[in-house]
Amino acid sequence: MSQASCLRIASRRSQLAMVQTNWVKAELEKAHPGLQVSVETMATQGDKVLDVALAKIGDKGLFTKELEARMLLGEAEIAVHSLKDLPTALPEGLMLGCITAREDPADVLAVNGRFSQYRLETMPEGSRIGTSSLRRLAQLRYHYPHLVFKDVRGNVLTRLEKLDAGLYDGLILAAAGLERLGLARRIHQVIAPEISLHAVGQGALGIECVADNQEVLEQIRVLNHGATRDRCLAERAFLRELEGGCQVPIGVNSAINGEDVVLTGMVASLDGQTLIRDQCHGPRHTPEVVGQQLALALKDQGAAAILEEIFATVRPEA
Repeated sequence: MSQASCLRIASRRSQLAMVQTNWVKAELEKAHPGLQVSVETMATQGDKVLDVALAKIGDKGLFTKELEARMLLGEAEIAVHSLKDLPTALPEGLMLGCITAREDPADVLAVNGRFSQYRLETMPEGSRIGTSSLRRLAQLRYHYPHLVFKDVRGNVLTRLEKLDAGLYDGLILAAAGLERLGLARRIHQVIAPEISLHAVGQGALGIECVADNQEVLEQIRVLNHGATRDRCLAERAFLRELEGGCQVPIGVNSAINGEDVVLTGMVASLDGQTLIRDQCHGPRHTPEVVGQQLALALKDQGAAAILEEIFATVRPEA
């Protein structure tokens, strides 16, 4: 494959996935005149099974396996993922080739119009808050035990329709997804990281590709964002060391401070009764070491026992 020929992108069919993929397509075509970029769409397991909580159907590659199979079969050169959905251990023969500039990674609250005068901390006792994330659930139960949390599935627009129909009083969503869909107006409240640490990789896109394909790596490198890459590599190393997945109550927040990456992480029990949180920092050129060190620190404080209990509770039946 020559440097300026064609590139095939494997993508999910959801509206948000297509917005993200089409952005990557446009940026690559702009950076490489003459490059023809096509999009191969498909539904993943996570898109098809909508009547079961995510944690109950497993989370290892829930939104990525089918796209990875396309690349391994030679039917696509790259796949565009929400980085938070991409497992930290990739199939043999594939690699994370690029991490794009990050949108706001914060969790946010959207509300039914009847609750527009409230913030999360002032919502009436018994208010129904929708989330499909155990990470959000555990942290919010810890801070707001008077609220009722209900599972919600479907894409962002489907969830907002359920909210507006009164099935929920509020929803917890990612700011980045709403902003990319042109729905920033639905952000009622940005939730502070002191209350809800975000998911590993949230707000960034990860471009996965066949390992060591130098032509493709050179083409997608133009979209790599150094600061986001360093932050997300630290976050992913933290998650990998804890052997967690995107449906486990593990949250992070990261920042670049000069030549250091600063990483905050937490592990919480599902009932919100126990929450362990700490911070670590170290050189940007070894971000994965920072993530590993923070994970080990939390393990020393009891995180391993919390996670072992969670895995026993939510692991899908064979």
